[in-house]
Amino acid sequence: MEKLLVVNNVSKNYGSYNALNNVSITVEKGSIFGLLGPNGAGKTTLIRIINQITMPDSGTVILDGEPLQPRHIQYIGYLPEERGLYKTMKVGEQALYLAQLKGLSKQEAKERLKYWFDRLQIGDWWDKKIQELSKGMAQKIQFVVTVLHKPKLLIFDEPFSGFDPINANLIKDEILKLRDDGATVIFSTHRMESVEEMCDHIALIHKSNKILDGKLVEIKRQYRSNTFEIGLKTTNHAAISDVLRDKFEIFPATFKSIHDELQYRIKVPDSVATNDFVSYLTSLGQLTHFVEVIPSASDIFIETIKKN
Repeated sequence: MEKLLVVNNVSKNYGSYNALNNVSITVEKGSIFGLLGPNGAGKTTLIRIINQITMPDSGTVILDGEPLQPRHIQYIGYLPEERGLYKTMKVGEQALYLAQLKGLSKQEAKERLKYWFDRLQIGDWWDKKIQELSKGMAQKIQFVVTVLHKPKLLIFDEPFSGFDPINANLIKDEILKLRDDGATVIFSTHRMESVEEMCDHIALIHKSNKILDGKLVEIKRQYRSNTFEIGLKTTNHAAISDVLRDKFEIFPATFKSIHDELQYRIKVPDSVATNDFVSYLTSLGQLTHFVEVIPSASDIFIETIKKN
């Protein structure tokens, strides 16, 4: 795939504090890229460099084949974690003002705002002041002004913060639609379930260094451990448990079931084929549950941070 954003060996220091240390990422066009890491890892510094809010001490940033320049800001939409709307301004007045700062004419801005206000069912908010809205309502407005100018690159920093589950799902669907319509998204969040649902590619930054980078599905393959959850109906739980314990590493498992069964999480040696393992289990009893344990984004995040 084509590359929209390439960050090469970017470093940033604030006095004696090293905020980023030779960090490189590549974001492909039409993808959702998860930028992950604990608080203080360096994610926000990198986002600010891409937005030209601050400049790197070393390294380069390439946007759509060109070195990053001030004029490129029109191609970027940025939703920061700390929202920045003017509380005493009316919603419509503020949205028009921000849209024109992004280069839209007043008429074009009005047309696009009508589309988004109708789409998100917020048309009756036009004459309300921001201070009259809840946090979630204000975030909808900020989302609209972020995407209004149809930027090539969208950067969302904790976009679901403050949303109830219904509105979080609504915004998630809109982000996915923007991706499907050709936008490229950098998505920074601590909500690992959102990473699972949305991200094609992830990079993990910890203590100013990139420590993990790749397609999410490939990273999951790297972290899989040939572990399975099994449910086994048998007439002699104790004896079968002893047999399994002698042959494999077994751990307790609890999953909802209508059966009275043995429930285990079993780590199988790589030399044992899955079909052979299933055949062996069925020789011991009735197999009622069999699922490979695939590491979640949260599991990978925690394990990688602990290792580093």
